[in-house]
Amino acid sequence: MSEGVTKGQIAKYRAQFILDPTALVAQNAVSNNELPNLVLSRDLIQTSDSSFSIKLDEWKVTSQKSSGRCWLFAALNLFRVGAMEKMNISDFEFSQSHIHFWDKLERSNHFLEAIIETSERPVDDRTIHFLLSDPIGDGGQWNMAMNLIRKHGLVPKSSFPESYSSSNTRWMNAVLRDILRSSASEIRTILGEGGSIADARAHKEERMAEIWRVLCIHLGTPPEEFDWQWRDKDKVFHRKGTMSPQDFGSEFVDIEWEEYVCLVNDPRNEYYCTYTVDYLQNVSGGPPVVYLNVPMDEMKSVTQKILEDGTPVWMGCDVGKQMDRKRGIWDAELFDFQGIYGVNYGMEKINRLRYCQTMMTHAMLFTGVDVIDGKPRRWRVENSWGEKDCGEKGYFTMNDNWFDEHMFEIAAPKEFLTEEMLSGLDTEPKVLPAWDPMGSLACVDCHQG
Repeated sequence: MSEGVTKGQIAKYRAQFILDPTALVAQNAVSNNELPNLVLSRDLIQTSDSSFSIKLDEWKVTSQKSSGRCWLFAALNLFRVGAMEKMNISDFEFSQSHIHFWDKLERSNHFLEAIIETSERPVDDRTIHFLLSDPIGDGGQWNMAMNLIRKHGLVPKSSFPESYSSSNTRWMNAVLRDILRSSASEIRTILGEGGSIADARAHKEERMAEIWRVLCIHLGTPPEEFDWQWRDKDKVFHRKGTMSPQDFGSEFVDIEWEEYVCLVNDPRNEYYCTYTVDYLQNVSGGPPVVYLNVPMDEMKSVTQKILEDGTPVWMGCDVGKQMDRKRGIWDAELFDFQGIYGVNYGMEKINRLRYCQTMMTHAMLFTGVDVIDGKPRRWRVENSWGEKDCGEKGYFTMNDNWFDEHMFEIAAPKEFLTEEMLSGLDTEPKVLPAWDPMGSLACVDCHQG
């Protein structure tokens, strides 16, 4: 039998609190103010510096607005660097809405295929419960973005601009969730009553046609081709004429993204081994999401080398920990929460993962690093939350101690991997359960607002 809180214990707690003058001071302060303002380290703010020995960015940040498309924005922000250089222009964006449209369609199909595949399991099976919990969120992973680009190409933002629903996904996602859960119920009923897989897929196709209709209503109809021309910084006019999304991507993306590998730091699992997450996918039949697990110091070293080579780095982290958004600062000791309470708590990274205290929540782009005697001391980050009240016009400073504690993933060209890492790529991926925190970036929607 469990033990409840007794009146005697409550009396003791009450007396201890009343007799502690520091507790009363903290009570007066916290009950009348926003907590982060009370525990922000003055010393760190005074000593914070946003200068970098290596700084790659000379462009404005983008804004995902009220959507969870950070992973797409980070990938397209990486790709636009070379596109701007090739076109000799200072401002350009690939259409995030275009890739977002195809992700919604492909992810709907993948979800319904997963429902067919798992139809013999009880509806309260943990994997079924996970699939149904959020069948169509905005989040995603590097490999998922590449699956979409490989299949559907890219277009300039002017050829498929933002709609209200691409920038504010709440209601569109709510409708799609309803349709997909209804479809899951119908498919499981068809199969449960003796129908064939062909019957289930025929019903799925009817529902997919309706999902296409809903997406077109919310986002617009994606173009099969478009006309592209521009005037560069030297006032020279260029015309490419009619292009398909596949042609445009091939022409203006100079990153060899097929040679990229996702490195993660997951201290729960063996290093130099590959991992995947069950049902972490958007394009059915496409390459799976695969991670190579490496020690943190090696992930950091690879990140530094890529930046020193002149290329930004796509990354995933637990963005909300020890962050001052307005100042644009991350530091592992930025807020002294324990000090104001007089309570010691917290865990090492390995146990924060095990006990649901941390996970990947946001993807961004490293665009700089400050290096002293060969070692990094702070990192420059291009966010996708716009410029207003967001660091240095949307750019953030990450102190190196924060990298150690709250960074999880980068996408890196194979040429920067060590021999041990390259050998690790040959291992058979170990399958983590669908609900594992290594899949969280595809499930958590880290909105701008």
